Amino acid sequence: MNNDMENRSLARSTDNRMLAGVCGGIAEYARIDATLVRLAFVVFTLFALTGVLVYVIAWLIIPERGSDSALVQDILNNVQNRNDR
Repeated sequence: MNNDMENRSLARSTDNRMLAGVCGGIAEYARIDATLVRLAFVVFTLFALTGVLVYVIAWLIIPERGSDSALVQDILNNVQNRNDR
């Protein structure tokens, strides 16, 4: 198996972002142009009305590049820490 393939992980982009870096991160992971991923989200939004929902879910569960945890994990940890006090 290719070593480059093993080291690759899905993460929200910190460089190639327009909103939260979801499309840029998916494009970097798949090694395709981010414009194509953004266009796919637009098409899903216009025709199936699911693009926005998928984007928000991806934003919550895909960690930002350089981060160890996803946004939803950070939120849950903060809630749990408040309840432990």
